[in-house]
Amino acid sequence: MIKERLISLDVFRGFTILLMTIVNNPGSWGSIYPPLKHAEWHGCTPTDLVFPFFIFIMGTAIPFAMPTKQFDFTVFNKILVRSLRIFCLGLFLNYFSRVEFFGFEGVSLLLVRLLITFAVAYALLGNFSLKIKTYLVFSILGILLFLAYSNVPAYQDVRIPGVLQRIGIVYFFVALLYLKTTLKTQLLLAASILIGYYILMAFVPVPGFGEANFEKGTNLAAWLDNLVLNGHLWSYSKTWDPEGILSTLPAIGTGILGMFVGQILNLQIPKIEIVKKIALIGSVLLVLGLMWNFIFPINKPLWTSSYVLYTAGIAALCLAVLYYIIDVANYKKWTKLFLFWGVNPMIVFFFSGIIPRVMSSITIENPEIAAEQINIQYLIYNVWIVSLFENPLNSSLAYALFYAVFWSTILWLFYKYNLIFKV
Repeated sequence: MIKERLISLDVFRGFTILLMTIVNNPGSWGSIYPPLKHAEWHGCTPTDLVFPFFIFIMGTAIPFAMPTKQFDFTVFNKILVRSLRIFCLGLFLNYFSRVEFFGFEGVSLLLVRLLITFAVAYALLGNFSLKIKTYLVFSILGILLFLAYSNVPAYQDVRIPGVLQRIGIVYFFVALLYLKTTLKTQLLLAASILIGYYILMAFVPVPGFGEANFEKGTNLAAWLDNLVLNGHLWSYSKTWDPEGILSTLPAIGTGILGMFVGQILNLQIPKIEIVKKIALIGSVLLVLGLMWNFIFPINKPLWTSSYVLYTAGIAALCLAVLYYIIDVANYKKWTKLFLFWGVNPMIVFFFSGIIPRVMSSITIENPEIAAEQINIQYLIYNVWIVSLFENPLNSSLAYALFYAVFWSTILWLFYKYNLIFKV
Protein backbone atom coordinates (compact mmCIF):
# COMPACT_ATOMS: atom_id res chain seq x y z
CA MET A 1 0.00 0.00 0.00
CA ILE A 2 1.33 3.46 -0.96
CA LYS A 3 -0.29 6.59 0.42
CA GLU A 4 -1.55 9.32 -1.87
CA ARG A 5 1.23 11.71 -2.92
CA LEU A 6 1.71 14.75 -0.70
CA ILE A 7 1.57 17.72 -3.06
CA SER A 8 3.59 20.03 -0.82
CA LEU A 9 6.42 17.48 -0.71
CA ASP A 10 6.40 17.09 -4.50
CA VAL A 11 6.44 20.88 -4.87
CA PHE A 12 9.37 21.17 -2.45
CA ARG A 13 11.23 18.47 -4.38
CA GLY A 14 10.41 20.18 -7.67
CA PHE A 15 11.72 23.54 -6.46
CA THR A 16 14.90 21.85 -5.25
CA ILE A 17 15.52 20.06 -8.56
CA LEU A 18 14.77 23.22 -10.53
CA LEU A 19 17.26 25.20 -8.43
CA MET A 20 19.81 22.40 -8.88
CA THR A 21 19.42 22.58 -12.66
CA ILE A 22 19.91 26.35 -12.68
CA VAL A 23 23.00 26.40 -10.44
CA ASN A 24 24.62 23.44 -12.25
CA ASN A 25 24.28 24.94 -15.74
CA PRO A 26 25.51 28.55 -15.92
CA GLY A 27 26.56 29.91 -19.28
CA SER A 28 30.01 30.58 -17.84
CA TRP A 29 31.47 29.29 -14.57
CA GLY A 30 33.41 32.56 -14.39
CA SER A 31 30.25 34.68 -14.33
CA ILE A 32 27.86 33.59 -11.61
CA TYR A 33 25.84 35.63 -9.13
CA PRO A 34 27.14 34.90 -5.58
CA PRO A 35 23.93 33.19 -4.30
CA LEU A 36 24.25 30.71 -7.18
CA LYS A 37 27.78 29.72 -6.16
CA HIS A 38 28.85 27.21 -3.53
CA ALA A 39 30.61 28.65 -0.50
CA GLU A 40 34.37 28.64 -1.05
CA TRP A 41 34.84 26.39 1.99
CA HIS A 42 33.15 27.17 5.32
CA GLY A 43 29.71 28.77 5.09
CA CYS A 44 26.48 28.13 3.26
CA THR A 45 24.90 29.84 0.26
CA PRO A 46 21.44 29.09 -1.20
CA THR A 47 23.22 26.76 -3.63
CA ASP A 48 24.62 24.76 -0.72
CA LEU A 49 21.06 23.99 0.38
CA VAL A 50 20.15 22.02 -2.76
CA PHE A 51 21.85 18.70 -2.01
CA PRO A 52 20.84 18.40 1.68
CA PHE A 53 17.31 19.50 0.78
CA PHE A 54 17.01 16.60 -1.66
CA ILE A 55 18.32 14.08 0.88
CA PHE A 56 15.98 15.52 3.53
CA ILE A 57 13.03 15.25 1.12
CA MET A 58 14.00 11.69 0.24
CA GLY A 59 13.94 10.81 3.94
CA THR A 60 10.60 12.56 4.39
CA ALA A 61 9.09 10.52 1.54
CA ILE A 62 10.04 7.13 3.02
CA PRO A 63 7.13 6.89 5.53
CA PHE A 64 4.73 7.71 2.67
CA ALA A 65 6.22 5.07 0.39
CA MET A 66 6.18 2.42 3.14
CA PRO A 67 3.28 3.25 5.48
CA THR A 68 3.11 -0.33 6.76
CA LYS A 69 6.38 -1.36 8.39
CA GLN A 70 6.58 -4.79 6.81
CA PHE A 71 10.10 -6.18 6.51
CA ASP A 72 11.23 -9.42 4.90
CA PHE A 73 13.82 -10.54 2.36
CA THR A 74 11.75 -9.25 -0.58
CA VAL A 75 11.44 -5.80 0.98
CA PHE A 76 15.17 -5.76 1.77
CA ASN A 77 15.93 -6.73 -1.82
CA LYS A 78 13.70 -3.93 -3.14
CA ILE A 79 15.50 -1.38 -0.98
CA LEU A 80 18.92 -2.69 -1.98
CA VAL A 81 18.08 -2.74 -5.69
CA ARG A 82 16.62 0.78 -5.61
CA SER A 83 19.71 2.05 -3.79
CA LEU A 84 22.05 0.42 -6.30
CA ARG A 85 20.04 1.69 -9.26
CA ILE A 86 20.43 5.25 -7.97
CA PHE A 87 24.13 4.60 -7.27
CA CYS A 88 24.74 3.22 -10.77
CA LEU A 89 22.94 6.12 -12.49
CA GLY A 90 25.34 8.50 -10.78
CA LEU A 91 28.36 6.32 -11.40
CA PHE A 92 27.61 6.04 -15.12
CA LEU A 93 27.61 9.83 -15.43
CA ASN A 94 31.32 9.70 -14.60
CA TYR A 95 31.87 7.23 -17.44
CA PHE A 96 29.95 8.88 -20.29
CA SER A 97 32.75 11.05 -21.68
CA ARG A 98 35.29 8.22 -21.28
CA VAL A 99 33.54 5.54 -23.31
CA GLU A 100 35.69 4.30 -26.20
CA PHE A 101 34.67 1.89 -28.93
CA PHE A 102 37.02 0.32 -31.51
CA GLY A 103 38.75 3.61 -32.29
CA PHE A 104 35.53 5.47 -33.14
CA GLU A 105 35.74 9.26 -33.06
CA GLY A 106 33.50 12.28 -33.53
CA VAL A 107 29.83 11.68 -34.33
CA SER A 108 30.24 7.90 -34.51
CA LEU A 109 31.67 7.75 -31.00
CA LEU A 110 28.98 10.11 -29.70
CA LEU A 111 26.25 7.88 -31.14
CA VAL A 112 27.79 4.84 -29.45
CA ARG A 113 27.92 6.70 -26.15
CA LEU A 114 24.28 7.74 -26.52
CA LEU A 115 23.17 4.19 -27.36
CA ILE A 116 24.96 2.88 -24.28
CA THR A 117 23.49 5.70 -22.19
CA PHE A 118 19.91 4.95 -23.23
CA ALA A 119 20.48 1.25 -22.67
CA VAL A 120 21.80 1.91 -19.16
CA ALA A 121 18.97 4.37 -18.41
CA TYR A 122 16.37 1.85 -19.60
CA ALA A 123 17.95 -0.90 -17.51
CA LEU A 124 18.05 1.27 -14.38
CA LEU A 125 14.76 3.13 -14.79
CA GLY A 126 12.66 0.49 -16.56
CA ASN A 127 9.70 -1.11 -14.80
CA PHE A 128 10.81 -4.76 -14.67
CA SER A 129 10.21 -7.54 -12.22
CA LEU A 130 12.34 -7.41 -9.07
CA LYS A 131 14.35 -10.42 -10.25
CA ILE A 132 15.27 -8.76 -13.56
CA LYS A 133 16.03 -5.45 -11.82
CA THR A 134 18.38 -7.31 -9.48
CA TYR A 135 20.26 -9.04 -12.30
CA LEU A 136 20.53 -5.82 -14.31
CA VAL A 137 21.76 -3.55 -11.52
CA PHE A 138 24.37 -6.00 -10.24
CA SER A 139 25.59 -6.60 -13.80
CA ILE A 140 25.94 -2.87 -14.49
CA LEU A 141 27.62 -2.21 -11.16
CA GLY A 142 30.03 -5.10 -11.73
CA ILE A 143 30.96 -3.85 -15.21
CA LEU A 144 31.52 -0.27 -14.06
CA LEU A 145 33.66 -1.26 -11.08
CA PHE A 146 35.62 -3.75 -13.19
CA LEU A 147 36.43 -1.01 -15.71
CA ALA A 148 37.47 1.38 -12.93
CA TYR A 149 40.01 -1.09 -11.54
CA SER A 150 41.03 -2.87 -14.74
CA ASN A 151 43.95 -0.52 -15.59
CA VAL A 152 42.28 0.42 -18.89
CA PRO A 153 43.67 3.95 -19.45
CA ALA A 154 40.28 5.53 -20.19
CA TYR A 155 38.85 4.45 -16.83
CA GLN A 156 41.79 4.14 -14.44
CA ASP A 157 41.07 7.51 -12.80
CA VAL A 158 37.28 7.61 -13.20
CA ARG A 159 35.53 9.11 -10.18
CA ILE A 160 33.64 6.65 -7.96
CA PRO A 161 31.77 8.98 -5.52
CA GLY A 162 29.12 11.45 -6.63
CA VAL A 163 25.79 13.06 -5.78
CA LEU A 164 23.53 10.21 -6.87
CA GLN A 165 25.93 7.69 -5.36
CA ARG A 166 25.57 9.38 -1.96
CA ILE A 167 21.79 9.58 -2.35
CA GLY A 168 21.65 5.84 -3.08
CA ILE A 169 23.75 4.97 -0.02
CA VAL A 170 21.76 7.24 2.29
CA TYR A 171 18.45 5.85 1.01
CA PHE A 172 19.57 2.29 1.74
CA PHE A 173 20.41 2.93 5.39
CA VAL A 174 17.57 5.32 6.14
CA ALA A 175 14.92 3.03 4.62
CA LEU A 176 16.20 0.07 6.67
CA LEU A 177 16.27 2.17 9.82
CA TYR A 178 12.68 3.24 9.24
CA LEU A 179 11.49 -0.34 8.90
CA LYS A 180 13.57 -1.89 11.68
CA THR A 181 13.78 0.73 14.44
CA THR A 182 11.56 2.98 16.52
CA LEU A 183 11.44 6.75 16.20
CA LYS A 184 13.38 7.11 19.47
CA THR A 185 16.14 4.80 18.19
CA GLN A 186 16.31 6.71 14.91
CA LEU A 187 16.80 10.03 16.66
CA LEU A 188 19.37 8.59 19.06
CA LEU A 189 21.27 7.12 16.14
CA ALA A 190 21.17 10.44 14.24
CA ALA A 191 22.54 12.24 17.32
CA SER A 192 25.23 9.58 17.75
CA ILE A 193 26.30 9.88 14.12
CA LEU A 194 26.57 13.68 14.27
CA ILE A 195 28.40 13.75 17.61
CA GLY A 196 30.64 10.83 16.61
CA TYR A 197 31.52 12.51 13.32
CA TYR A 198 32.42 15.70 15.18
CA ILE A 199 34.68 13.78 17.58
CA LEU A 200 36.44 12.02 14.67
CA MET A 201 36.98 15.21 12.70
CA ALA A 202 37.91 17.43 15.64
CA PHE A 203 40.10 15.17 17.76
CA VAL A 204 41.56 12.26 15.77
CA PRO A 205 45.04 13.08 14.37
CA VAL A 206 45.35 12.85 10.59
CA PRO A 207 48.05 10.39 9.44
CA GLY A 208 50.69 12.21 7.46
CA PHE A 209 49.35 15.67 8.35
CA GLY A 210 49.32 15.89 12.13
CA GLU A 211 46.60 17.41 14.29
CA ALA A 212 42.91 17.12 13.47
CA ASN A 213 41.68 20.00 11.33
CA PHE A 214 38.83 21.14 9.06
CA GLU A 215 40.94 22.40 6.16
CA LYS A 216 40.94 21.34 2.50
CA GLY A 217 42.82 18.17 1.75
CA THR A 218 44.38 17.74 5.19
CA ASN A 219 41.41 16.62 7.29
CA LEU A 220 40.53 13.07 8.33
CA ALA A 221 37.79 12.69 5.70
CA ALA A 222 40.22 13.66 2.94
CA TRP A 223 42.83 11.22 4.26
CA LEU A 224 40.31 8.35 4.21
CA ASP A 225 39.11 9.23 0.70
CA ASN A 226 42.66 9.24 -0.60
CA LEU A 227 43.48 5.99 1.20
CA VAL A 228 40.49 3.99 -0.06
CA LEU A 229 39.67 5.69 -3.38
CA ASN A 230 43.08 6.89 -4.50
CA GLY A 231 42.91 7.77 -8.19
CA HIS A 232 39.12 7.68 -8.28
CA LEU A 233 38.29 11.00 -6.64
CA TRP A 234 36.89 14.37 -7.73
CA SER A 235 38.96 15.62 -10.67
CA TYR A 236 39.25 19.16 -9.28
CA SER A 237 40.84 18.06 -6.03
CA LYS A 238 42.46 14.71 -6.87
CA THR A 239 43.12 13.90 -3.19
CA TRP A 240 39.67 14.31 -1.59
CA ASP A 241 36.04 14.21 -2.61
CA PRO A 242 33.05 16.37 -1.57
CA GLU A 243 30.91 13.20 -1.66
CA GLY A 244 33.54 11.04 0.01
CA ILE A 245 33.35 8.12 2.40
CA LEU A 246 33.45 9.58 5.90
CA SER A 247 31.29 12.60 5.09
CA THR A 248 28.53 10.27 3.89
CA LEU A 249 27.91 9.30 7.54
CA PRO A 250 26.46 12.69 8.56
CA ALA A 251 24.52 12.73 5.27
CA ILE A 252 22.68 9.70 6.68
CA GLY A 253 21.83 11.98 9.61
CA THR A 254 20.22 14.39 7.14
CA GLY A 255 18.12 11.54 5.78
CA ILE A 256 17.07 10.45 9.28
CA LEU A 257 15.94 13.98 10.17
CA GLY A 258 13.89 14.08 6.98
CA MET A 259 12.38 10.70 7.88
CA PHE A 260 11.51 12.06 11.33
CA VAL A 261 9.57 14.93 9.73
CA GLY A 262 7.89 12.46 7.37
CA GLN A 263 6.56 10.55 10.36
CA ILE A 264 5.23 13.80 11.85
CA LEU A 265 3.39 14.42 8.57
CA ASN A 266 1.77 11.01 8.93
CA LEU A 267 0.35 11.70 12.39
CA GLN A 268 -3.44 11.51 12.67
CA ILE A 269 -3.81 15.00 14.14
CA PRO A 270 -5.15 18.31 12.74
CA LYS A 271 -3.03 19.61 9.88
CA ILE A 272 -2.40 22.94 11.58
CA GLU A 273 -0.87 21.05 14.50
CA ILE A 274 1.45 19.26 12.07
CA VAL A 275 2.54 22.64 10.71
CA LYS A 276 3.32 23.87 14.23
CA LYS A 277 5.31 20.75 15.11
CA ILE A 278 7.41 20.84 11.93
CA ALA A 279 8.02 24.59 12.29
CA LEU A 280 9.16 24.05 15.88
CA ILE A 281 11.45 21.19 14.84
CA GLY A 282 12.89 23.31 12.05
CA SER A 283 13.53 26.26 14.36
CA VAL A 284 15.28 24.10 16.96
CA LEU A 285 17.48 22.40 14.34
CA LEU A 286 18.38 25.75 12.78
CA VAL A 287 19.42 27.27 16.12
CA LEU A 288 21.40 24.16 17.12
CA GLY A 289 23.21 24.23 13.78
CA LEU A 290 24.15 27.88 14.19
CA MET A 291 25.39 27.24 17.72
CA TRP A 292 27.47 24.21 16.69
CA ASN A 293 28.93 26.29 13.87
CA PHE A 294 31.16 28.09 16.40
CA ILE A 295 33.23 24.95 17.03
CA PHE A 296 32.39 22.81 13.97
CA PRO A 297 31.95 25.20 11.01
CA ILE A 298 29.03 24.82 8.63
CA ASN A 299 30.68 23.23 5.60
CA LYS A 300 29.10 21.39 2.66
CA PRO A 301 32.17 19.48 1.31
CA LEU A 302 32.77 18.08 4.81
CA TRP A 303 29.01 17.76 5.45
CA THR A 304 29.70 18.87 9.00
CA SER A 305 27.25 18.11 11.80
CA SER A 306 26.41 21.82 12.10
CA TYR A 307 25.66 21.83 8.35
CA VAL A 308 23.30 18.86 8.83
CA LEU A 309 21.31 20.61 11.56
CA TYR A 310 21.34 24.02 9.87
CA THR A 311 20.18 22.77 6.46
CA ALA A 312 17.66 20.31 7.92
CA GLY A 313 16.22 23.17 9.99
CA ILE A 314 15.77 25.35 6.91
CA ALA A 315 14.31 22.40 4.99
CA ALA A 316 11.78 21.70 7.75
CA LEU A 317 10.74 25.35 7.88
CA CYS A 318 10.34 25.48 4.10
CA LEU A 319 8.24 22.31 4.17
CA ALA A 320 6.11 23.69 7.01
CA VAL A 321 5.35 26.82 4.98
CA LEU A 322 4.54 24.81 1.83
CA TYR A 323 2.41 22.33 3.77
CA TYR A 324 0.42 25.21 5.28
CA ILE A 325 -0.09 26.99 1.94
CA ILE A 326 -0.93 23.88 -0.08
CA ASP A 327 -2.41 21.32 2.29
CA VAL A 328 -3.96 23.53 4.95
CA ALA A 329 -4.97 26.72 3.09
CA ASN A 330 -5.57 24.63 -0.08
CA TYR A 331 -3.89 27.20 -2.34
CA LYS A 332 -2.58 25.03 -5.17
CA LYS A 333 -3.01 26.96 -8.43
CA TRP A 334 0.64 28.04 -8.53
CA THR A 335 2.11 24.59 -7.96
CA LYS A 336 1.99 23.03 -11.44
CA LEU A 337 5.46 24.08 -12.59
CA PHE A 338 7.08 22.61 -9.49
CA LEU A 339 4.98 19.44 -9.72
CA PHE A 340 6.37 18.86 -13.23
CA TRP A 341 9.84 18.88 -11.72
CA GLY A 342 8.99 17.11 -8.49
CA VAL A 343 7.54 13.84 -9.77
CA ASN A 344 10.42 12.92 -12.12
CA PRO A 345 13.61 13.82 -10.21
CA MET A 346 15.81 10.95 -11.39
CA ILE A 347 15.23 11.69 -15.08
CA VAL A 348 16.38 15.27 -14.47
CA PHE A 349 19.32 14.25 -12.30
CA PHE A 350 20.60 11.82 -14.90
CA PHE A 351 19.89 13.42 -18.26
CA SER A 352 20.55 17.02 -17.18
CA GLY A 353 24.09 15.76 -16.63
CA ILE A 354 24.23 13.93 -19.95
CA ILE A 355 22.90 16.71 -22.20
CA PRO A 356 25.71 19.25 -21.51
CA ARG A 357 28.24 16.50 -22.20
CA VAL A 358 26.52 15.80 -25.52
CA MET A 359 26.37 19.48 -26.49
CA SER A 360 30.07 19.92 -25.78
CA SER A 361 30.82 16.90 -27.99
CA ILE A 362 29.02 18.17 -31.13
CA THR A 363 31.12 20.64 -33.12
CA ILE A 364 30.07 22.85 -36.01
CA GLU A 365 31.60 25.75 -37.93
CA ASN A 366 31.53 29.06 -36.10
CA PRO A 367 29.07 31.32 -37.99
CA GLU A 368 31.12 34.37 -36.97
CA ILE A 369 34.62 33.05 -37.74
CA ALA A 370 35.06 30.93 -40.84
CA ALA A 371 36.97 27.64 -40.47
CA GLU A 372 36.74 27.75 -36.64
CA GLN A 373 35.02 24.80 -34.99
CA ILE A 374 32.83 25.37 -31.92
CA ASN A 375 30.54 23.10 -29.92
CA ILE A 376 26.78 23.49 -29.56
CA GLN A 377 27.00 24.83 -26.03
CA TYR A 378 29.44 27.54 -27.14
CA LEU A 379 27.13 28.45 -30.02
CA ILE A 380 24.05 28.85 -27.83
CA TYR A 381 25.80 30.80 -25.12
CA ASN A 382 28.65 32.79 -26.66
CA VAL A 383 27.14 33.44 -30.10
CA TRP A 384 23.42 33.74 -29.37
CA ILE A 385 22.96 34.73 -25.73
CA VAL A 386 26.01 36.82 -24.76
CA SER A 387 25.24 39.43 -27.41
CA LEU A 388 21.85 40.11 -25.79
CA PHE A 389 23.27 41.28 -22.45
CA GLU A 390 25.86 43.83 -21.39
CA ASN A 391 26.44 42.20 -18.00
CA PRO A 392 28.10 38.75 -18.28
CA LEU A 393 26.39 37.71 -15.02
CA ASN A 394 23.02 38.24 -16.69
CA SER A 395 23.96 36.35 -19.83
CA SER A 396 25.28 33.44 -17.78
CA LEU A 397 22.05 33.33 -15.75
CA ALA A 398 19.97 33.64 -18.93
CA TYR A 399 21.62 30.50 -20.30
CA ALA A 400 20.82 28.61 -17.09
CA LEU A 401 17.21 29.78 -17.24
CA PHE A 402 17.00 28.80 -20.92
CA TYR A 403 18.16 25.32 -19.98
CA ALA A 404 15.58 25.21 -17.19
CA VAL A 405 12.82 26.21 -19.64
CA PHE A 406 13.99 23.44 -21.97
CA TRP A 407 13.65 20.91 -19.16
CA SER A 408 10.34 22.38 -18.03
CA THR A 409 8.92 21.67 -21.48
CA ILE A 410 10.09 18.06 -21.38
CA LEU A 411 8.81 17.51 -17.85
CA TRP A 412 5.46 19.13 -18.71
CA LEU A 413 5.01 16.58 -21.51
CA PHE A 414 5.89 13.74 -19.12
CA TYR A 415 3.42 15.10 -16.58
CA LYS A 416 0.69 15.59 -19.19
CA TYR A 417 0.94 11.98 -20.36
CA ASN A 418 1.48 10.64 -16.82
CA LEU A 419 4.99 9.40 -17.56
CA ILE A 420 6.69 8.97 -14.20
CA PHE A 421 10.09 7.25 -14.17
CA LYS A 422 11.12 5.65 -10.88
CA VAL A 423 14.21 3.74 -9.84
